[in-house]
Amino acid sequence: MKIKGSQVVAEVLVDHGVDLVFGYPGGCAINIYDELYRYQDKIKHVLTADEQGAAHAADGYARATGKVGVAIATSGPGATNLVTGLATAFMDSIPMVAITINVADRLIGSDAFQEICITGVTMPITKHNYFVNNIDDLEHSLREAFRIAGSGRKGPVLVDITKDVTEEFVEYSSKAPYALSEKPELDREEITAIAEMINKAERPVLYLGHGTVLSDAQDEVRDLIEKADIPAAYTLMAAGIVRYDDPHNLGMVGMHGSVAANKGIDQADLVIALGGRFSDRVALSPTKWATKAQIVQVDIDRSEINKNVIVDRACMGDIKEFLTILLPQIEEKKHEAWNAKVHEWKNKEKPISNVKNAKLHPHQIMEIICDAVDDETIYVTDVGQHQMWAAQFTKHKKVNKFITSGGLGTMGFGYGAAIGAKMGCPESRVVHITGDGSFHMNMTEACTAVSQELPIITVIMNNRVLGMVYQWQTLFYDERYSSTKAYRATDFVKVAEGFGAKGFRAETPEEFKQAFTAALAESGPVWIECLIEEKERVLPMIPGGKTVEEMIVD
Repeated sequence: MKIKGSQVVAEVLVDHGVDLVFGYPGGCAINIYDELYRYQDKIKHVLTADEQGAAHAADGYARATGKVGVAIATSGPGATNLVTGLATAFMDSIPMVAITINVADRLIGSDAFQEICITGVTMPITKHNYFVNNIDDLEHSLREAFRIAGSGRKGPVLVDITKDVTEEFVEYSSKAPYALSEKPELDREEITAIAEMINKAERPVLYLGHGTVLSDAQDEVRDLIEKADIPAAYTLMAAGIVRYDDPHNLGMVGMHGSVAANKGIDQADLVIALGGRFSDRVALSPTKWATKAQIVQVDIDRSEINKNVIVDRACMGDIKEFLTILLPQIEEKKHEAWNAKVHEWKNKEKPISNVKNAKLHPHQIMEIICDAVDDETIYVTDVGQHQMWAAQFTKHKKVNKFITSGGLGTMGFGYGAAIGAKMGCPESRVVHITGDGSFHMNMTEACTAVSQELPIITVIMNNRVLGMVYQWQTLFYDERYSSTKAYRATDFVKVAEGFGAKGFRAETPEEFKQAFTAALAESGPVWIECLIEEKERVLPMIPGGKTVEEMIVD
């Protein structure tokens, strides 16, 4: 059967089980959108406020569902608007396929209207990309894009197609998706050596990264923790890998991690790093990190081994498969003295906030939210102080329920990602945590949430400053507040109503509790502006390049 290139795109999406895509039409992409009209009974297209919102929505959908997210954009500025979203997905290893439509092949290189070499632009921020100017290459390139996005260390792939290819005819027959690439073969001798290290350790700590989530290793991690009685710390991207109420849970590690997590790693004699990359927000001073410990690293990506921190032993492969082989070799053991010590550190920690007045504080906001929703609730954040407060005070119980931009730290990520998460998991409540700075970057996606009738609750922690940079200027720059006091007069309640959403404002815990209770009953999007003090701090804090000995806790 001969079909047009535009129909090939639609058929490949159907073959891969794609029934939801996010995007924005344009002149070069018009054939694709004409085909999507014909396929609307099989593929739902969600029109976002702009292409960046589409990329973040595809990202949030992928994080929440584990499937490959899909975003579609036209040429030129449509394609370049995807860049931040692609970089966000790339840094956090999120499977996504972006399909862009360029000018006709005869116009490539002529500086035609809305022509851009998007493959050149995105080469450093995609796992792979394709430029398709021959109809015979189209189907294979699209199928390869899905295979690559979902194989090994996952990530975004871009396929750029010239407009004339979408108009040409080619022979096509439906077929199954390409098989994913085989995972690296694990070195069993290395695993045995690592098991012996764990069995001999007196002060072991697990350092759990995003790879544990991506490999679906939550059960195996729990089994290792319980069998070997090992306390565990996790990165921002691995929130939920250990339940918040698990006595072995040390909390988040790194710059704004808990005292127990950072001291635990600092005093350990063995650190087992599973799916973590020792980023500069975790190992702030790499040569002074875990200096009393032997370090073991397990990761599916060879390039991460010994990249940031030199380790004593390493094993390349899938975390779930690694733990499956490791667990039978682990001896049941109790580390009573060591766990007593880390619990001592945990018990000394408390929310750092002045609660002697009636004002609303971040930890109170998160406590009220967590007490009002169920375990299936998905929390989505933007980036800044609110992101850290959400990470610190959310009662994490499951993986894939805390969605945030970790590696790139993308302000403006949250609303689009919340839309993708909600549409991917319609039965789950979605709560979007943001700050006034981040939300000003992406509030336009309210039009998408309203048009799709999505009951996303957006909680805006408004301290009227660009909080994280403001905090640094307070602590390290003698209060020289350069461009962090925005002096904006935005009325978020009125803006919400202007979009067709519901708006509330809260200044006290009781007002927020009432507003959130009302929001839970709404059938569409809700914004709750929470007025908090500009002097609120994200603590603990290890300054950049410093060590746990220089941690600020008060």
